[in-house]
Amino acid sequence: MTTATANPPLVRRLRLKVPALVLLAGVWMALMVGVAIFADQLRPYEITRMDLMARLAPMGTPGHILGTDELGRDVLSRLLQSIRMSLVIAFGATILSAVFGTTLGFLAAQFRGWVEHLVMALADFQAALPFMIMALSVLAFFGTSMVLLVGLMGFYGWERYARIARGLAISASAQGYASAVVQLGATPGRVYLKHILPNVASTLIVSMTLTFPEIILMESGLSFLGLGVQPPESSLGNMVGFGREYLTRAPWIMLAPSVVIVLTTLSISLLGDWLRDTLDPTIR
Repeated sequence: MTTATANPPLVRRLRLKVPALVLLAGVWMALMVGVAIFADQLRPYEITRMDLMARLAPMGTPGHILGTDELGRDVLSRLLQSIRMSLVIAFGATILSAVFGTTLGFLAAQFRGWVEHLVMALADFQAALPFMIMALSVLAFFGTSMVLLVGLMGFYGWERYARIARGLAISASAQGYASAVVQLGATPGRVYLKHILPNVASTLIVSMTLTFPEIILMESGLSFLGLGVQPPESSLGNMVGFGREYLTRAPWIMLAPSVVIVLTTLSISLLGDWLRDTLDPTIR
């Protein structure tokens, strides 16, 4: 057996066969990110511009491709702004949740003892707590604001990252490379940030792709109930909430954001499943 046969080229080993559905999901998410970045340039009207003479104009109306709402506002313009708002909240909350949970997981793995028991107890409490009820209570008591909403959403799902980071960090610490770095005099912070974190990052990234659609749905639910994004701003759940009153007369108000929510959450879920199968060495 030749060396070339025993050790195929690196490019060949890393070649990934991307399924068609995953490719479409990636294209959709790239489109959504592009819309979120260039929403100001893409929307034809301001989201607060009203034309009472064109109230509830149907889809395909000249100048209003997706129609207008009950106040004559362009649905397409509001949809583009809503995509930006929902993605900003979801991205910010997902990153905050991942950083918070991973930090607690590393602390539990480093100090063990009562610190580990405390972190795991908090994780169990978080997992058993109905998050939607808690979010509704907090927003109803303190009021709604963008900072509070992102911060509140950032506490959703942190216990998953804490458990994953703790388990992977304990496993990595028991391996030779972490012990060797410690023997060379590296500080615990350097060990975790420079050596352990890169080795567990793939698993954490997959967890983020699974949490991201849940946060989108959570924000949509809160906005649907009137405790999320407040007017004059708009989000996908906000649009669905206002459009439900006109479901029989003007279904396009509710249909457009609903389709975007379904396709976005489905796309992220498909990408997350594909990443999990691709990055898992036991499957390969």
